Amino acid sequence: MAHINKRQLQPGERIRVLIVDDSVVIRRLVAHALEQDPLIEVVGAASNGSIALQRIVQLSPDVLTLDIEMPEMDGLATLKHLQKDFPQVRVIMFSTLTERGAAITLEALALGADDYVAKVSNEGSLDQSMARLRQELIPKIKQFFKLPGQTSAIPGNKTAENRSAVPSIPQPTKTGGSSQAATLAPKVLAIGVSTGGPTALGALLPKLPADFPLPVFLVQHMPPMFTRLLAERLNQNCALSVEEASQGAIPQKGKILIAPGDFHMKVASGPNGARAFLDQSAHQNSCRPSVDALFSSIGEVYGGAVIAVILTGMGQDGLRGVEILKTRGASVIAQDEASSVVWGMPGAVVNAGLADKVLPLDQIAGEIIRLAARV
Repeated sequence: MAHINKRQLQPGERIRVLIVDDSVVIRRLVAHALEQDPLIEVVGAASNGSIALQRIVQLSPDVLTLDIEMPEMDGLATLKHLQKDFPQVRVIMFSTLTERGAAITLEALALGADDYVAKVSNEGSLDQSMARLRQELIPKIKQFFKLPGQTSAIPGNKTAENRSAVPSIPQPTKTGGSSQAATLAPKVLAIGVSTGGPTALGALLPKLPADFPLPVFLVQHMPPMFTRLLAERLNQNCALSVEEASQGAIPQKGKILIAPGDFHMKVASGPNGARAFLDQSAHQNSCRPSVDALFSSIGEVYGGAVIAVILTGMGQDGLRGVEILKTRGASVIAQDEASSVVWGMPGAVVNAGLADKVLPLDQIAGEIIRLAARV
């Protein structure tokens, strides 16, 4: 998928947003939420896709917020035109948290949408709706840009405490890092991914062969229902079995377990071997499921006999987990910036000096297969 890398905003420049939705109430709500941010400028609105395509020519937006169900030209049809005529414009879908909404959103991501947010529900006050919109949508818009004063992709998450934690992470030592990793035969593959994940996983996982010798654990930041539909979608296209993890699921070679939305997936040893356990303990890095929760638990069970892969995504979830695995001797692969939709999560791992290999997406499966052959 042809994505531009993060564009550097110049001092005084603002991110230009076009709001596309057939509801005048939603258009006004989104505009009001975004206009309160000094780095964002709402340059216009459109009530359907065909009007939006005309406005893009006139207004040159950087980002579109795009509704799915609209008259004349709906969101999916609009996306197809955008990919062909305006591939540089970033697209955030507005999704309903229903089974149909989730299925269409996954289709939109496959067609080239960059990210999505849940539509504001009618429950709660207008103030609550505005606050949630600002909290979810503004970081997702900003994730595609290097802001003034930023010289490189900032791996930090939304909260200051997470950002300030990055410099204190120790660099892996020679003895606890790569040299040890080279001697450990892996017993498990663990993957963490966020923004851009469904497309990245759709490119990566089908390349793993039917005789792949390791169990696979996967965290993709997504709400409930989305993760189940993602698992079903991947299962149709992969030689390996892909399913949403259930409580107590047994890791098996050639099976990919995906953490269900709103649950952490952790691995624990029992009398009959390792099991996957689901819980709703506190969010980590504003996420549940969290890559850190999975990776740190995998370190407890498998030590360093792990291939850890961090793919495209906003924030820095997975950084602490990778650091734990790395000190135990795990092999760590990070997706490179050029092939990532957002280089937050992999960038955090690379900037902390924790990646053994930094690879474009199309080379990661080959490296995983090479490392897994040491079993």
